Amino acid sequence: MPNFRVRLLVVLVVLCGFLTVAGLPPATAATPALPAGSLWFDGAPLTVQGGRFTDGQGREIVLRGYNVSGETKLEENGGLPFASVADAGKSASALRALGGANTVRFLLSWAHAEPVRGQVDTGYLAAVTEQMRAFLDAGIRVFPDFHQDLYSRYLFNSGSWYTGDGAPKWAADAGGYPAESCGICLFWGQNITQNAAVQKAQYDFWHNTYGLQDAFLATAQSAMAYLRQHLSGAEFAQIAGFDPYNEPYAGSYDSGQSSRTWEKDLLWPFYEKFRTRMDAAGWQDKPAFVEPNLFWNADISTQKQQGGLLDAGALGPGYVFNTHFYDQKAISGILMWGKAADGQYASDFATVRDRAATAGTTAMASEFGHPLSGTVSDKAPTVLKAMYQALDSRLPGAGWWSDPAASGPVLSGTQWQWDLYNGRHHELMNGNPGKVLTSGDAWNDEDLSAVRLDDSGNVTLRQDARLLDRLYPSATAGTALAFTYEDRSRDGSTTLTWNPVPSSLPDVAKLVGSGQYGLLVWRSGDGTAPTELHLPASFPTASTTVVSDLGTAYGPPAYTGAATPVAVAPEPGGAGSRRLLLTDADSGSPHFALVTNGATAPSADLLSAARSELAAWAAAHF
Repeated sequence: MPNFRVRLLVVLVVLCGFLTVAGLPPATAATPALPAGSLWFDGAPLTVQGGRFTDGQGREIVLRGYNVSGETKLEENGGLPFASVADAGKSASALRALGGANTVRFLLSWAHAEPVRGQVDTGYLAAVTEQMRAFLDAGIRVFPDFHQDLYSRYLFNSGSWYTGDGAPKWAADAGGYPAESCGICLFWGQNITQNAAVQKAQYDFWHNTYGLQDAFLATAQSAMAYLRQHLSGAEFAQIAGFDPYNEPYAGSYDSGQSSRTWEKDLLWPFYEKFRTRMDAAGWQDKPAFVEPNLFWNADISTQKQQGGLLDAGALGPGYVFNTHFYDQKAISGILMWGKAADGQYASDFATVRDRAATAGTTAMASEFGHPLSGTVSDKAPTVLKAMYQALDSRLPGAGWWSDPAASGPVLSGTQWQWDLYNGRHHELMNGNPGKVLTSGDAWNDEDLSAVRLDDSGNVTLRQDARLLDRLYPSATAGTALAFTYEDRSRDGSTTLTWNPVPSSLPDVAKLVGSGQYGLLVWRSGDGTAPTELHLPASFPTASTTVVSDLGTAYGPPAYTGAATPVAVAPEPGGAGSRRLLLTDADSGSPHFALVTNGATAPSADLLSAARSELAAWAAAHF
């Protein structure tokens, strides 16, 4: 949550039969061409059906990735995520290869889309389209977001400690707002509830004072229509939807109004209007990623508020329940001592799952993260691990094996953030040449980017690759019943193991050893496309072990169709990332697959024994 936020080594692997070399192939090695039609299931449009994301083959889809990028909040590159299309392409390739992502939340600026009232800047939209295309061409799904924080930078004076982003200057000028002042504010987000200028401007937007909301909706429709017209059909198919408005808040309430009634009376009608604009722009089949009141799931009791779009009824396929989560206690440095632990956020993310299920749709955590510098940065390895754990399952690791059926759906999420220019900015804060920001994210003292450029211009991770580049079920042919991933990421020199294989499964434990592992249980569907799991770079094909009821493999072969039920294939985009493909031939049956990099040339006997243990375990629980 914003009020306490102080906010890929391209791996090329030869995909062939049973590789025996675990290292990287030479840069000139070519990935073998896959048989005609073997990638026919790539690029299918995304829809919401049965409370889940689905592709054209009816597979359950999980979106994982990052926000691209907070650079949009700055002025140095004209409200664009990147200085050039080349940088966008570099970022997209690295995001696939280093970050294991298949999706980005792509930030847009209202201020730059409509700098003059009633005049949409098609030059800006053209630049946005070209940078967005770099991700679409890499096979990465995109959902745009008209971003705002503290309503507008134009509410702040040149000497201010803080700044905002979002609304254009003419919108800020329309209200004649009071001089901005947060008083004694230790964190920028306190401006949301303590800065009279920010409060009044937000209030005016939600009440459509001066026609502000109408203007925004018209610009949003123009932007969506432009994207629809200037992206190819295949590119537009990869647009996952649209996030209408970042972190909505009332500013102040009308007499007798609560956070819940504000959502009912003002926020939800705005989303219905935005949905109508999406339809008019040719986005009829794409969902709106709608966010509740930003304090709805705050983890500090004094800020938690009623809401969660409780009075919107069944949202259905036209909407996704979209929320953010930051551990404000951990970020405060005062309210949480020590580090995050196993299951730290299980309850928080279970609430998100439950709210989406009640609303008849799926959920998206489109922002989560933790500062990577400053006094609380030591908590980042455990906080982020706990957040990813909670996205994967609603259970702590300590209870997963004993009650996997309670694991719940795997949540989609995009981490904040992916900023190539972290630590290399040149931002004039509020246009002040005497306040040139270069460090961190160059925005209100935040530093949350997972990446930066090194001195040679290469994209480098700032967090443990074991944490970020994760095994996850990107497409499940049927319904995912349970999933867990033990990433064994590090907190300094300490390996964090929160979900060890239990002693009741000795052969599975022996196979996994001290390695990373993931386990997916799913019920097959009616389609013919395989189940896919993203394979991190730490799972080289030659040393990856798969134990499934569909078969076992050490160094799984290249995918050639249904004849290879356990196989590997490249992910789209040419970045060298890979996916594990699991092909079943039935409908309505439970299946399991353990994937680990912990074994070294396991014997056929060990593979068989582990398979028997897992089969008995699965039969007892599903």
